[in-house]
Amino acid sequence: MSALGKSVRLFLADGTPGGLVTAEIMNWTGHVIAAPRSDLGTLLKRPETSRTGVYVLLGDDPDAPGGTLAYVGEGDDVGKRIAAHHRQEGSGGKDFWDRVVVLTSKDANLTKAHARYLESRFIAVAAEAKRSSLVNGTAPPTLPLPEADRSDMEFFVEQAKIVLPVLGVNLLRSTRLSAQAAAPAVHASPAGAGASPVFTLTVTGVDANAQEVDGEFVVRQGSLARPAWSGVSLSYEKLRQQLETDGSLVLTSDGKHREFAQDVVFASPSAAAAIVLGRSANGRTEWKVDGTQVTYAAWQESLVEAVTAEGEA
Repeated sequence: MSALGKSVRLFLADGTPGGLVTAEIMNWTGHVIAAPRSDLGTLLKRPETSRTGVYVLLGDDPDAPGGTLAYVGEGDDVGKRIAAHHRQEGSGGKDFWDRVVVLTSKDANLTKAHARYLESRFIAVAAEAKRSSLVNGTAPPTLPLPEADRSDMEFFVEQAKIVLPVLGVNLLRSTRLSAQAAAPAVHASPAGAGASPVFTLTVTGVDANAQEVDGEFVVRQGSLARPAWSGVSLSYEKLRQQLETDGSLVLTSDGKHREFAQDVVFASPSAAAAIVLGRSANGRTEWKVDGTQVTYAAWQESLVEAVTAEGEA
């Protein structure tokens, strides 16, 4: 059974993709606005920013090329809180961010307690997802809410997980499978259940598992890679050095392998294979469906062939 679709409505307020953008999901009372820091004046003029809600400040991580720093906050008037962060660092502001996302409610029914609950949950989910480095000094405890309110706020979080990646914000995006997609079949479609079968890469000095989840290729925690890079110098070597530096790829106690300390998302199967093997590699042929000799490329081809066969039937 394929997953139910979602209708996300985006509006480019100034007609440019790099400017202020609003986002809504059909049948959800939440409202999302994203804007670059250079458009902060325009953002603060909008009525949504005077409401109770949560916000996320985003910027480049200088310690992890390609990485993101993030700060999650809340307020009765989110605009005032964001304006305070716009001050210079020495005046109580924050310098790192260059983009902000504001999440409020169209029906203005979010209370201070709701916002504090959402702030706590966003921080917890972001910490688990490990997509960004959080600069929040502390993680506030999740406030106790009435059962109905808690259910509504958890629904808010789930919708935020959907809409934020559409805006290019992966802060809350998990590499883990939902229970529904936890055991996909060999020919499961990534577009259907949201995940592929498990792929393995097992050669001398390597024993790695990976899965394509929601369109991303994820090498699983506990996978073993070769202890050092041995190929020619490429951009993948720099990526490997970064993963070793940030603790994602650690040396085992016997020094014979590098182990993935957490799930790591890669741009492609070839990038993942290169990091695991310590050299350039064609991930489309190196990764194979667990327990078979079916390569990643052959698996993809089988999905297209299956659709073609259905159309001809």
